[in-house]
Amino acid sequence: MPVIQSDPDAARERLAAAGVTVADGNTDHERWRAEYGGATAVAYDDKVVVQGGDTARLEALLRDDDGGRVHVYFDGACRGNPGPSSVGYVLVDDGGIVTEGGETIGTATNNQAEYAALVKALEVASDYGFDDVHIRGDSELIVKQVRGEWNTNDPELREQRVRVRELLMQFDDWQLEHVPREINDRADQLANDALDDA
Repeated sequence: MPVIQSDPDAARERLAAAGVTVADGNTDHERWRAEYGGATAVAYDDKVVVQGGDTARLEALLRDDDGGRVHVYFDGACRGNPGPSSVGYVLVDDGGIVTEGGETIGTATNNQAEYAALVKALEVASDYGFDDVHIRGDSELIVKQVRGEWNTNDPELREQRVRVRELLMQFDDWQLEHVPREINDRADQLANDALDDA
């Protein structure tokens, strides 16, 4: 359960500016509560506690260290094709790992899981307020489709590609490159751990 040392009033303002509804706390000790992306933030006098299954996006909105460049690693996992699927992502800046996560996404094909992982990673990077994203994944198909080098014939993948392109437009600059699996091993591990824990 992440704890963010923060002025609760400033954190509340950041959430409101992002369009998140902030409600009164449930007890005398809670200053306010907010839900976003499947997680809940609870403010106390000098800190905000974030809880839930996937806290990265809410944590990003609560932190005030936005801007700059981030390296984004993404991977999807699938047991069967289609089958139970998951996503994994890692965001790294000059100071090290900013955030990472993995979660199941239900039944999907391997390519659908890869796209879902990229979407999730870009949403988190956007919530953190990064200006410049350098994205790396081990799916040549996804990388080349998003860059426009290969056609996307599958209607569902085409829809996901459009979503990725919309997210990329939120950044001042972006690069997307295909890397070998061993370079992407942490995102792969997080995706597989999510399936193992399901």
